[in-house]
Amino acid sequence: MEMQTLQDLYEDELKDLYNAENQILKALPKMIRAASHPQLKRAFTQHERQTRQHVKRLERICRDLGVSPKGKKCVGMEGVIKEGAELIQERPEADVLDAGLIAAAQHVEHYEIAGYGCVRTYARLLGQEYHAGVLQQTLDEEKDTDELLTSLAEASINLEAENNGMESSRSGRGGARKSGRKSGRKSGRKTTRKTTRKAGRKTSRSSGASAA
Repeated sequence: MEMQTLQDLYEDELKDLYNAENQILKALPKMIRAASHPQLKRAFTQHERQTRQHVKRLERICRDLGVSPKGKKCVGMEGVIKEGAELIQERPEADVLDAGLIAAAQHVEHYEIAGYGCVRTYARLLGQEYHAGVLQQTLDEEKDTDELLTSLAEASINLEAENNGMESSRSGRGGARKSGRKSGRKSGRKTTRKTTRKAGRKTSRSSGASAA
């Protein structure tokens, strides 16, 4: 598609967002399954429902413009989602995974916030006030989701991930100390046995010389 006008750019960006939203719809069920924190699961589930509405709104706008929303692949969103998928495959501790899922989801949200902010502005410049209102509604929901994820991270999930790391660290140091004590005791016992045997041999030789 040749882009000669702002209208062309507007339609192209709408297609980009449409593909991005559909990629998100495929990724969210995996994120819901991977999350362990109940509130995070609910947040992802709620956003999945919202995303379906976002797709319908874009379809409605494109229908109004007389263009198909299909035909473009959002490479940017593909990369962001891939990073989240790789995190899940690494299978970190549950609390750490939840914190990582929030980070991945907020990368998604920030991408969408930027995209919807642009098309909303284009719509206003092009005199498409109805479109601008619909796009603003989606933009507000994306911002609300981002703020919800931030509050979950700051109130509990990041703290739980941090505590998990501190406990693992303490456990590791405790194991090292125990291992050191065990090694010390074993070394001490071996040294004592060697010293005793040497002393015994010296005593025997001395006794033999006296007898001669």
